[in-house]
Amino acid sequence: MPEPIRWGVIGPGFIATHFARDLQYIPDDAVVTAVASSRAGGADAFAAEFDVPNVHPSYADLVADPEVDAVYVATPHSGHHAAALLAIDAGKHVLVEKPVTINERQAAELVGAARTKGVFFMEAMWTRFLPHIAYVHDVISSGRLGEIRYLFAEQGLWFDPADADHRLFDPDLGGGALLDLGIYPISLALSILGAPRNIVSAADLTDRGVDAQTTSILQYGNGTQAICTSTLLATTRTGAVIAGTRGRIEIEPRWMTPSEVRVIDEDGTVTVRENDYVGHGLREEAVEVARCIRSGLIESPLMPHDFTLLTMATMDAIRGQVGLRYSVDDAGVATRP
Repeated sequence: MPEPIRWGVIGPGFIATHFARDLQYIPDDAVVTAVASSRAGGADAFAAEFDVPNVHPSYADLVADPEVDAVYVATPHSGHHAAALLAIDAGKHVLVEKPVTINERQAAELVGAARTKGVFFMEAMWTRFLPHIAYVHDVISSGRLGEIRYLFAEQGLWFDPADADHRLFDPDLGGGALLDLGIYPISLALSILGAPRNIVSAADLTDRGVDAQTTSILQYGNGTQAICTSTLLATTRTGAVIAGTRGRIEIEPRWMTPSEVRVIDEDGTVTVRENDYVGHGLREEAVEVARCIRSGLIESPLMPHDFTLLTMATMDAIRGQVGLRYSVDDAGVATRP
């Protein structure tokens, strides 16, 4: 058996904690050997919980650690680019939480740097690797649904707007519904339908300039549409429907996490794929990273660089329509597709 991939964690917050807990299901494939945090005491608490041997005072020290094979970047969104670039320059393989960066320009810089260095680089769009989403893609590929004509996906969680210090309300941290929650339905639509021909979007912005709620219609040829919606103002049903000319798929209760899938054929026959997954679901992306590294790949065929760039370009276009800007957008936001 090959040695497990040794992970260094940058930004040991909420999502990194779930990541580390999920890695405990795959001890032969992954182990956390180092951690660094910008928060005083944050790294120490994380190291104590997960028995991490190396606690570093800076990100630079972590990426220089010879006992780290791959770096997992889980800082707030606005910190992804700098931390990932630091790791890439140090010759480390990198997994960056979604959204990979604030905009497409930053994402393209990371992709270019990783390709130049010859290191593996991937956006941590963890839902793409979950078994039930793989099943959904298999059903669609089989032709069972006919031609896909309609997709609806949402992600909505309520956050108290009175909590002004929360990162999701902070424009300097890349806050807002679109980047944090909206990326899920947009990613699903793009993975099934590809790049849209046109996008129509509307959003409600907070008094600090981030989006509290955003809905986009992605338009394709032959009347095909995808409706993608995200909100910080309400906890929604968080379901997804993918419908074709011969049937449809329904995913619930929270389609982006391990969930039940129902396939309804045109004659009303229902096939249920029950959810028996144990854990949060983040370990599947770590398994893919390990597989790719051991195979000498610099990108995942399941989550290739071009797909990450398409996702960021799509969100840039939505942001341009609704007037959502961040201080790091010093070169402006893209306007395609």
